[in-house]
Amino acid sequence: MGLDAVIAEIKEKGRNEADTIVNEGSARKDEIMNAARQEVEKIQLTVKDEVEKNLSHIISQEEAAAHLIVKRQVLNAQKDLMDQVYKQALDKITAMPESFHEEAITSLLKKAKEEIPKGKVSCAVRDEKILKEVLKEPEFSAYTFGSVIETDGGIIVESDDGQLQVDYSYRTFLNQVWESGLKDASDSLFA
Repeated sequence: MGLDAVIAEIKEKGRNEADTIVNEGSARKDEIMNAARQEVEKIQLTVKDEVEKNLSHIISQEEAAAHLIVKRQVLNAQKDLMDQVYKQALDKITAMPESFHEEAITSLLKKAKEEIPKGKVSCAVRDEKILKEVLKEPEFSAYTFGSVIETDGGIIVESDDGQLQVDYSYRTFLNQVWESGLKDASDSLFA
């Protein structure tokens, strides 16, 4: 074997080793690239899941906030309507004829007599004349006219010593009826 053959063999062996190194490097590069692609896909899926989860959470929060706003508006509208009904009821009671107010004052004085047998009776401006006439009846001789007060109707009776007072104004009675029947009225109106 000559020198040329040895050189050729060394070159061939070098080429083979170079090809092996290149092939191994290429295979290693492909492995690294595949692992990197898989890692990138994994990260993308994680990020996508996280984004979807955050988006779902944000949408849920916005929906809840919108429902709350709508519910608040509905409740405010219902309260306004109930306030209007209350005012209309009070207006209708105060607009009743004089005979109604006379009967009411007489009945209320009889009721007050059980709690305060003697005292001063106050009423609304509209009922002053009626009250003074009712107080002339012998049954109510223990009472005197107190004063005109800001009220929609009814009476307020105070004992002579000022220790006791009963509020039999229309508004007080309406408030009692209103509070005890509010749920039923609300259910009837908004069911």
